[in-house]
Amino acid sequence: MILSSSLPGCIVDRVVRRSGHLIIVAHVRRHCGCCPDCGTPSSAVHSRYVRQPADLPSFGEAVTLRLKVRRFYCHHRACRRRTFVEPLPRLLPPRARRTGRLAGAQARVGLALGGEAGARLAGHLAMATSPDTVLRLVHGMTLPSIGPLRAVGIDDWAIRKGQTYGTLIVDLDRRRPIDLLPDRSSTTVAEWLRRHPGIAVITRDRSSEYARAA
Repeated sequence: MILSSSLPGCIVDRVVRRSGHLIIVAHVRRHCGCCPDCGTPSSAVHSRYVRQPADLPSFGEAVTLRLKVRRFYCHHRACRRRTFVEPLPRLLPPRARRTGRLAGAQARVGLALGGEAGARLAGHLAMATSPDTVLRLVHGMTLPSIGPLRAVGIDDWAIRKGQTYGTLIVDLDRRRPIDLLPDRSSTTVAEWLRRHPGIAVITRDRSSEYARAA
């Protein structure tokens, strides 16, 4: 059973199953919203409409949310914004076509496999998307700030498999990706390494470019 707690700030009205696809119909729990510009609360409804973002799959089936949201008036005289849509910051970014958690999952698949292979795997996992979207999500990831580094792993990363590759750099001590470089040339990698002189251990694939950089 899918609970409202899975949709922060929302109440689930019903779940519809259509040809192996789940549609979750829900509405926002709050009675008012706050203007994103001035912070003034408002319960004066301007209009209503439906957002239909994709979400993480459930029981191996693709999921689409059908969220009934409201547009409120902002009556603060000093605010330039006259209306605003009630925000769902824990679930759905403004104007997004997918929830933040789905975007994060697709980006992590892309980070591991690249654009085309990542899109194929995402499709098998009921998170269908395109290679271009996977790459866009990867490049939009917020990578952790880079502090002192002792050991890094360097490997190529398929932007377009068989055609275009970048370089993925991983902090081996913390076991997390820390940077994406636009290509896998020795010049680019060597320049990155010069900016991090404290690195004592480098693991890499057998690429001659990476060997020259290290």
